Amino acid sequence: MQIRELSVPDSYEITPLQRADDRGVFLEWYRFDRLSEVIGHPLTLRQANSSVSKRGVVRGIHFADIPLGQAKYVTALHGAVLDFVVDIRVGSPTFGQWDSVRLDDVDRRAIYIAEGLGHAFVALTGGATVSYLVSDTYNASKEHGINPLDETVGLVFPPEAGELLLSPKDTEAPSLDGAAASGLLPHWNEVKRHYDTLKRGA
Repeated sequence: MQIRELSVPDSYEITPLQRADDRGVFLEWYRFDRLSEVIGHPLTLRQANSSVSKRGVVRGIHFADIPLGQAKYVTALHGAVLDFVVDIRVGSPTFGQWDSVRLDDVDRRAIYIAEGLGHAFVALTGGATVSYLVSDTYNASKEHGINPLDETVGLVFPPEAGELLLSPKDTEAPSLDGAAASGLLPHWNEVKRHYDTLKRGA
């Protein structure tokens, strides 16, 4: 597999090598050793999630408190989504910036998103099925969101997504500036200390 760091530091695009024959296709969509070489520590997996979305569904921008935060390794098993990573770490050199990766059942790419980063996606096809490997279990009291339509963030949704559909929770989530003002966002120095702790324990 090929692993490429995105423009938001601590997030990566993973492109697997697919082996096709008359029976179908085989690929390795996750390798803990290859990922560990890149991020500097093993990815501890504590939960696996799946979502199935109609075309146009937007999920996110979501993030979890540090510690422990929730690193994510995400791929699309069926259909296609455009997956976004947003730097919400106050004080980061790339604070407020985002990057995206198309995840689909053709190229079968994945994306790794470290703790302290925001995550969202929009479904580009009906029945888009996304699988998430995550580093900590869900804790509602530590989960937060930013409105994915916040103009300050400026996520660009492709025309193929069609009409956007958001949950009430995501629609009512604060803007990036509002989340920062209320103290919801992680701070760059705090996040770096967390990364260092993970690397020392590797």
